[in-house]
Amino acid sequence: MAVDEIRTTQGEYLCIAPNVKLGRNVKFSKFINLYGCEIDDETKVGAFVEIQKNAKVGKRCKISSHTFICEGVTIEDNVFIGHGVTFINDSYPRATTAAGNLQTESDWQVERTLVKKGASIGSGATILSNIVIGENAIVGAGSVVTRDVPPNAIVAGNPARLIRQSENECKAGQ
Repeated sequence: MAVDEIRTTQGEYLCIAPNVKLGRNVKFSKFINLYGCEIDDETKVGAFVEIQKNAKVGKRCKISSHTFICEGVTIEDNVFIGHGVTFINDSYPRATTAAGNLQTESDWQVERTLVKKGASIGSGATILSNIVIGENAIVGAGSVVTRDVPPNAIVAGNPARLIRQSENECKAGQ
């Protein structure tokens, strides 16, 4: 469905900028804010989600309500993102420059985050920048991920720590 068709169908409940790239059969709840991002085929986006410019979401993902996906985040195929997950793209955020002026885009550099195929991130998790969450990894609800998560790992806590390796690699949708 084209962005214009979605706007016509959903009216004031969606804010989807013209520069958003959408795949086939992307499903949206109400109250969504999307700009400059890419969302691939058959992905479902819940209510009160914001996805910023230069963020990418793969095929057959589920992005649950109240989630914030900032610039610099790439989410591969078949990924589950729970409710209220927050991604960070700046290790040392500041409102102003050393001279006291409000920062602009030219005053900082986006730090990337990658969520690999088949991973699951539990509700309320915070994912810091410069992180790779491995294929089929599971991040427990409420966790704060401060370093890379290996493939098939289950991590939880603040900071998130390895609980164990998954015995069964997730095969759903693959």
